[in-house]
Amino acid sequence: MPTELEELVEFLHHGNTQVRQIAVENLVGYSSDQPELFKRNQLEPIKDLKLLIRDYTPIAKNAITMLINLSEDKEVIQALTTDEKFVETLFARLTSEKDPNANLLSMLLANMGKSDAFAQSLLTLSRSVPKPLSDSPLAIDQLLDLFVKGSAGSYNKDADYDYLCYLFADMAKHTDGRKHFLKPRREGDAEVVPFTKLVVFTEHASTIRRRGVASTIKNCAFEVSAHETLLSSDEDGVNLLPYILLPLMGPEEYSSEDMDDMLEDVQLLPPDKKREPDLEIIKTHLETLLLLTTSREGRDLLRKVKVYPIVRELHLQVEDEEVREACDRFVQVVMRKEEGETDPQMEAEVKRIQEAESSRVQELPDEEDELVEVL
Repeated sequence: MPTELEELVEFLHHGNTQVRQIAVENLVGYSSDQPELFKRNQLEPIKDLKLLIRDYTPIAKNAITMLINLSEDKEVIQALTTDEKFVETLFARLTSEKDPNANLLSMLLANMGKSDAFAQSLLTLSRSVPKPLSDSPLAIDQLLDLFVKGSAGSYNKDADYDYLCYLFADMAKHTDGRKHFLKPRREGDAEVVPFTKLVVFTEHASTIRRRGVASTIKNCAFEVSAHETLLSSDEDGVNLLPYILLPLMGPEEYSSEDMDDMLEDVQLLPPDKKREPDLEIIKTHLETLLLLTTSREGRDLLRKVKVYPIVRELHLQVEDEEVREACDRFVQVVMRKEEGETDPQMEAEVKRIQEAESSRVQELPDEEDELVEVL
């Protein structure tokens, strides 16, 4: 005989709205604790939940929440991503100006992006153009437009679409995804690099948005052939450096010699300038900088615009071992001499930062050492 829970799952497709609502309200918690409950009878409960995202708002909200919780399962992901009708329903609701569950749908879509095949399919998926959101029939372009307009709540008052940036990060893991983000496209009368729509959010108020954008930037930086475009400040370039350097910077003062060579965007910052508070984001930006040292041209530019003093100050100010290790890796690459060159000044700078750090650690009292460990 079926258990009470198994009977409750059967009510997901009941004809009575109140019965369906009671069922979803009582089953939400079990979608995390007992996912197998929803895989009975060849995933019949999943089929019900896919239909319920079109139900009344409170029912749809719980149904989407359950699908988010269950989408860690490979079978469930397969059932969601290969169902073209469900994918179109999801997009239709996500791109609606009035759907109150749009943020939850963004989370679900981001989880579905863990499927490599699905993430890549979004690059070519074509659908009707949702006016006034976008002029493009490509799903990926519509998602980018949602993400941009969601930052100011100018499209759907109930949604910011922040979680879409995790989907973008997964798409950028693949060569085709990186190429789409980095290839100029005609939008109206202008040529636009889709990537530029994302980089502007590295100092946004939302931690979720900053974290996902930082990961997308890092993944796109694996496209070494695009480094010249990423680093260029010309009209056709992305001018990426200010967007990843500013989050690394606090109110520190620099020598006039260093300051004069720095990018204009990072000079003369106000005394109340705040550094990125999320250490994971800081580490991600440092990893991006390291990727940008892949070519000699990249290393030379980073030296020319005095990125080293910025990383040096970060190393001294942030009391986190992983951040300092990431700083050290960058410093060792940028400050080392190139083949056939000797630069005593570089070697002296590396030695100085190492000595300063050693001295600073020794001065920390035992209690502070323990506190840093706990944090």
